Amino acid sequence: MTTVAPRSNLRTGTGPAIAAILAISAAATLFLFWLIYIHPAAATSGSYAFLPALNAVLNGLSAVALLIGYTFIRARRIRAHRTSMITAFIFSTLFLVGYIAHHALHGDVRYPLHAAFRSPYLYLLASHIILAVVALPLVLVTFFFSLSGRIPQHRKVARWTFPLWLYVSVTGVVTYVMLRLAQG
Repeated sequence: MTTVAPRSNLRTGTGPAIAAILAISAAATLFLFWLIYIHPAAATSGSYAFLPALNAVLNGLSAVALLIGYTFIRARRIRAHRTSMITAFIFSTLFLVGYIAHHALHGDVRYPLHAAFRSPYLYLLASHIILAVVALPLVLVTFFFSLSGRIPQHRKVARWTFPLWLYVSVTGVVTYVMLRLAQG
C-alpha cells in the first residue's frame, strides 16, 4: 500500500507567505517598542488629545465586528462572516494607525503610581501587550489562508486567532478606561 506524503508548505506557496507575515509582524512589533520606549515624543502637549478615546472606540468596534463575524460563521453565513471580519480588520488597522500617532506625539502614558488598581492594571496591560504581539501574525496568517482559499488551514488557525484577537480588542478598551479613571 502506497501513501501519499502531504505537500510541504514551500511547494504550496504557504511557507514564503508565512515567513513574510512573520517578518512584517516582527518589524512592526520592534518599531512599536522603539516608538514607545526609545523614541522621544514630539512636543505637542495637548494636541490630538482625542486619540486615546478614538483608539478605545476602534478597539471596541473591532470586538463587536469579531463577535458578529463569529455569529455569522456559526450560522454558516460565509459572506456576512467575511464582511464582518474584514470590518474588524479595518477597525484594528485604524486603531493601529491612531496608536502609532498617539505614541509618536505623546509618548508612553503611565498609570499613576499610587492610584487604585495599579497592580491589576499592569497585569492586564502586560497580558494585552504580549497577546497583541502574538495576535498580529495570527490575524495576518488567518486572513492569508482565507483570502487564498485555504479554508481548512484558515479554520485551524482561526480557532486560535479569534479568542486572542477578541481578548486584545476588549482589554484595549478596559485598560483605556482604567487609565482614564485613575487619572481622574
